[in-house]
Amino acid sequence: MSVTPSGRIALGVSGASGAVLALRLAEAVLAAGWELEIVCSGFGRLMWRSELGRPFEEDLQELSAAGPVRAHKPGDLASPLASGSYPVDAYAIVPASMATVAALASGVGSNLIHRMGDVAMKERRRLVLAPRESPLSPIHLANLLRLAEVGAIIAPPMPAFYERPDSLDEVIEATVDRLMLWTGVRTTLPPDRQWRSGQ
Repeated sequence: MSVTPSGRIALGVSGASGAVLALRLAEAVLAAGWELEIVCSGFGRLMWRSELGRPFEEDLQELSAAGPVRAHKPGDLASPLASGSYPVDAYAIVPASMATVAALASGVGSNLIHRMGDVAMKERRRLVLAPRESPLSPIHLANLLRLAEVGAIIAPPMPAFYERPDSLDEVIEATVDRLMLWTGVRTTLPPDRQWRSGQ
């Protein structure tokens, strides 16, 4: 069995491009039997509608029908997610905007997504960031390095071209499989995602 039996993941959706990654990750987490806590920022909702063609709330309703989901408002700093005493196995910010990365790196947050990341770092819990920006400036790189140095997993969505994907959907699914691994929802990648000599 390559999926960890149960757990709770907190997913932050910031205002960078890549809403489909957040949606597919949320679906995969629930399909694996994990609980999902989700926070979508104002700009995250804007990108969600722009990229997926429907409001965040519509997909949230479908996610809630698929498994245990609890949504939190980005400005609710009284949320349980704002406290280190609330049990969360892993935190993911997908996609992670450079503004969110900067807030985490400086320790100066203004919303629940920033606070989630801060809690993950102070409690020494797993934190996965999927930054979406290109090219990266020296300031972006310095902020990402600072977060990596305190234990965050920096996981920009990069295609595994050796898998020879035929569609964008295949690239997205491969990325989500890796995010599932890095958050600890999966213990190994599916066999067809593992490198084999001469493939």
